[in-house]
Amino acid sequence: MPKFDRRSLLNAIALSGAAAFAPHVLPAIAAEGAGATNGRPPKPHFGFDDVVRRASDLAAAPYDGTLPKLPEALTKLDFDAYRDIRFKPDKSPITTGPYRLQLFHPGFIYKRPVVVNTIRDGISTPIPFSTSLFDYGRTKFEKSLPVNVGFAGFRLHYPLNSPNGQDELVSFLGATYFRFLGRGQAYGLSARGLAVNTGGDDEEFPYFREFWIETSKTAPDVVRIFALLDSPSVTGAYKFELTPGVESVMEVSATIFPRRDNVKFGLAPLTSMFFLGEDRYSGKPYDDWRPQLHDSDGLLMRTSSDEWIWRPLRAPRVKVMSTFPGNDIKGFGLVQRDRHFRDYQDLELEYEIRPTYFVEPHDDWGEGRIELLELATKDETADNIVTYWTAAAPPPSGKPFSYSYRIRALLDAPDLSPAGRVVNTWKTWPKALGSNETVDVGSRRFIVDFADGDLPFYAQDPNSVQVTASASVGKVTRTILMPNPHIKGFRAFIDVQVDPGQSTNVSAFLHAGPKKLTETWLEPWIAE
Repeated sequence: MPKFDRRSLLNAIALSGAAAFAPHVLPAIAAEGAGATNGRPPKPHFGFDDVVRRASDLAAAPYDGTLPKLPEALTKLDFDAYRDIRFKPDKSPITTGPYRLQLFHPGFIYKRPVVVNTIRDGISTPIPFSTSLFDYGRTKFEKSLPVNVGFAGFRLHYPLNSPNGQDELVSFLGATYFRFLGRGQAYGLSARGLAVNTGGDDEEFPYFREFWIETSKTAPDVVRIFALLDSPSVTGAYKFELTPGVESVMEVSATIFPRRDNVKFGLAPLTSMFFLGEDRYSGKPYDDWRPQLHDSDGLLMRTSSDEWIWRPLRAPRVKVMSTFPGNDIKGFGLVQRDRHFRDYQDLELEYEIRPTYFVEPHDDWGEGRIELLELATKDETADNIVTYWTAAAPPPSGKPFSYSYRIRALLDAPDLSPAGRVVNTWKTWPKALGSNETVDVGSRRFIVDFADGDLPFYAQDPNSVQVTASASVGKVTRTILMPNPHIKGFRAFIDVQVDPGQSTNVSAFLHAGPKKLTETWLEPWIAE
């Protein structure tokens, strides 16, 4: 049974309630095994094309979001009673190869049943619901459950961390949310199929209404999952191909059918939690013994010109939407960089091994931008961070578009921002501790640690390294750069002055003459 923490439950509760857009259109995917054999007609093989046709047909019909009626006994289950219902591992519908399939029981806050199919020898077969698939523990019902209640979602197990083990690898549960792991990782942030009007009052949460799961005898370590998406504004067909390993990789292909005009679609959305980081005393009461609390601590972007930009995450007092130009973007992701137990001091939640998800588009998605939504939160139980790519112009209704990308689940990878990286960010008053210096109104000092890349080499001659800093509004009044032997890198001090109430974006990077040595650090700030 998955670990149902309070945050995942709150998320699930929330979920129950044009030429300018020109991603590369994918060619039709040939059906596997479609060739005729010995004069016999071709054997049908269920594949992505079949899901695309279903999405097209669904888009042509009026939207029906009616929830199938679940037995009252299921909708009234509380958290503990629902958690007692566990899938029996020996009942897996997939018994050959390294994968084992487990289903999630409907009920409690999971009130939208989904259909789950397996594909064997090219034939799609729905998995029938049966109470014999589950151990209900202490949860009892006065009446027998009907046979057609469906499932809430599913998860796949695989020998990820041990050749003889069966570890949870990937799960699809709630709306279009899914999570997957690499070796030695623990669940943290989530990916989503599609974001719709995120940040607005008319935000939608599309949902996957049906899944098809296929394993292969020729490539037993790769699992393929097809999914059919639906919502008032859009339908869609998805193909997920997951290859597990030290760094697990999910290849995603999608064909989207907009039902309405002027809808903002967020492609490759990621959702995470940030409550407290190094700069923990900045503008927020703090009453927790743990130093930091976050699934991700920064948004990392790779531009078309191969510039790497690091934007630290925050938990603001009010909702904040930030935008970043994303034409021909090469990658973006929510990254967990603090990888030591001492950063969190939590023996149970294992924040230090929660994965980074990094998205890499396979094609030119056209003109658009990356958006980052940061929400206020009172604790670490709610996902308050969302990021995605969105087109400069909303796609018109009735015109499908296709795109594909890769998501990597990793702990740390030197190829993500291979130059020097930001490892710490703080803010404070722009004066020395105990100094009698007068601090101007609207002034702030940002302290940024840069490490890795070629910085250890240049740290042997600190005078060869310079810091370049700028502010979009206001001015940078002073910069100081010092070697930091504790990280084999450098610490930059950047003093900024802005008129009270104005907002600015402060950025900085290190260089040795014309040679850039680090990614670009970027942080917004509102002067008080």
